[in-house]
Amino acid sequence: MKSKGYSNQVVDLFCGGGGFSRGFHEAGFTVTLGVDNLKSAAKTFKLNFPQATTIAEDIKEIDGHTIHSILEDRPEVIIGSPPCEPFTAANPSRMKKPIDRLYVDPMGRLVLHFIRIVSEIRPKVWVMENVPGILESELEYALKREFRRAGYPKVYFNVLRAEDYCTPSRRVRVFISNIPLEPEKCARKITVKEALSGLPPPNTREPPNHEPPTASPRKVKKIKKLKQGQALIYYEGSGGRRIPNVIRLKEDETAPPVLGSSRFVHPTEDRFLTVREQARLMGYPDSHIFLGGRDEQYDMVGESVPPPLSRAIATYIKSVLSEGEVE
Repeated sequence: MKSKGYSNQVVDLFCGGGGFSRGFHEAGFTVTLGVDNLKSAAKTFKLNFPQATTIAEDIKEIDGHTIHSILEDRPEVIIGSPPCEPFTAANPSRMKKPIDRLYVDPMGRLVLHFIRIVSEIRPKVWVMENVPGILESELEYALKREFRRAGYPKVYFNVLRAEDYCTPSRRVRVFISNIPLEPEKCARKITVKEALSGLPPPNTREPPNHEPPTASPRKVKKIKKLKQGQALIYYEGSGGRRIPNVIRLKEDETAPPVLGSSRFVHPTEDRFLTVREQARLMGYPDSHIFLGGRDEQYDMVGESVPPPLSRAIATYIKSVLSEGEVE
């Protein structure tokens, strides 16, 4: 295969609805390829990044040759967010031994396929996002070993909080990369009230994805009793941890983590937030449209990298590349 030169391109593995790519696009990178086996996510990604090639396939079926055959040049950056379910404490069914979550759990093994493609493409920079639980026990050493085998002797574990980078909701994630990531932080936190301001009432034509899910009269009655900050239900995570859900948001604070399974109640209205409102809490522009069923849309929002955090990371990477500090 003919050797290719690098260009200002980004490949997004496990692209989902495009939150990670959105930040890189806003920072001036060219998003050229997205891979996701969920059809609604692939369609959403293609709609929002029409210039990119979208592959709706299992990543296990994709290799470096496939990607090289699509792209004219070698991408400078590969990003990706493998599923976090095998590693998160919110999953009561995750494997007991941390190392089994990477090497035995079929979903956890998808991380190894991200590493495989990185080794085959050899980008200047790669960034893999996941929950901090992916570093538990011997997992951190195992990941270092796998990336070193892939040809990257330096591996950094950058734990970042989304709310520090202009995201209106709290979120702690680890961004594993071959360079240290030191994005510039925002001067202040953004509140729920600020994030939701300017939106018209739900069920209007614009913006898209702004229709609230229906709730039974019984549930509405319970929602009416919720004060700001209170949760309607709790579910059990790993180790018996109680996790709140259906929370009435505090309008003068940053929102709790937006997850695929999370539903929020409007701070001043007795209804659930729309997909658009939850996307606002993740820092998505209203022009970013989500396709598929409503639950799929909520999942795409909650399982993504918040665009403001992604943009901060991308801006930092762009400055590093421009200074020629990565070979």
